[in-house]
Amino acid sequence: MIQTKLANILLGLAILLQFSLASLAFAQEESSETISLFNGKDLTGWYADVPDADDNPDIKPSFLVRDGKLVSMGVPRGHLISKKSFKDYRLEVEYRFAGEPGNCGVLVHTDGEKPRVLYDMFPASLEVQMQHGMAGDFWCIHQDIKVPNMESRRAGPKDNWGGKKGQSRHISNLTDDSEKPLGEWNKMVIECLGDKIRVWVNGDLVNDGYDCTASEGQISLQAEGAEVEFRKLELTPIKELTAAKDEAAADER
Repeated sequence: MIQTKLANILLGLAILLQFSLASLAFAQEESSETISLFNGKDLTGWYADVPDADDNPDIKPSFLVRDGKLVSMGVPRGHLISKKSFKDYRLEVEYRFAGEPGNCGVLVHTDGEKPRVLYDMFPASLEVQMQHGMAGDFWCIHQDIKVPNMESRRAGPKDNWGGKKGQSRHISNLTDDSEKPLGEWNKMVIECLGDKIRVWVNGDLVNDGYDCTASEGQISLQAEGAEVEFRKLELTPIKELTAAKDEAAADER
C-alpha cells in the first residue's frame, strides 16, 4: 500500500514537472515573438500626454488613426506614450512626413511617472530624432548616453554634457544621408539592450550608444510641429545586438 502511494506521488510529481517545463518553454518562446504596438484601428495600448489639453479637454487630438496609419498631427504638441514598459528589444518603425518636412521623434526608456521634466513638455527618456535631415540623432532628456567620438559629436564643453535644461543634450548622428525623399517611407530600427542603444535608418547605422543611464521604460512618439504617418511599429525581444553589416544586408533584401 505504501509503495503504491509512493509510486502515485512520484508519478504525480513527474507529470507536474513535465507540465511546468513545457509551460516555461512555451512562455520563453512566446516572449521572443514580435508584437505590433499599433493595431491599425485605434490607439489601444497608448495614452496621450498633451499639456495644452489640461485646460482644454476638447482640443483637437494630437494623435489619431487615419486610413490604417497612426498619425502624429504635430500640434498640439505632446507625446503618445505606451502603457507598457519594455527592455531588451528591437523596435522597427516605418514612417514618413505626409506634407512639409519637420520634427518628430521616438523616445525610448520613457519614464511615465516623470512626464514633463523638461520645458513642461518632455518626459524623462532618450530621444531618437526623426527630424528631417537629422534622423538618428540622440537627444538626452533627464537621461544620458555615450557614443564614440563624443567630443566631435556633442556640442559644448565636456563638463556641461547632460540631459537637463541648460546642458548640452544633443548628440549628432553618423550620417545625414540615410533618409528617403520626402513623401517616401523610411525604416528606422532601434535596438535597446542593457545600457546600449543602436539605431539604423534605411539600413545605415546612424548611432551606436552605450552607458545609457536607463535600460528600460515606455516608448513614446512625439507631436512636435509636423504631421508624420506611422504604418509600422513592431517590437521584438532580443538577447544580442544586430551587427551593423547584417542590418544593412537585411535592408537590401
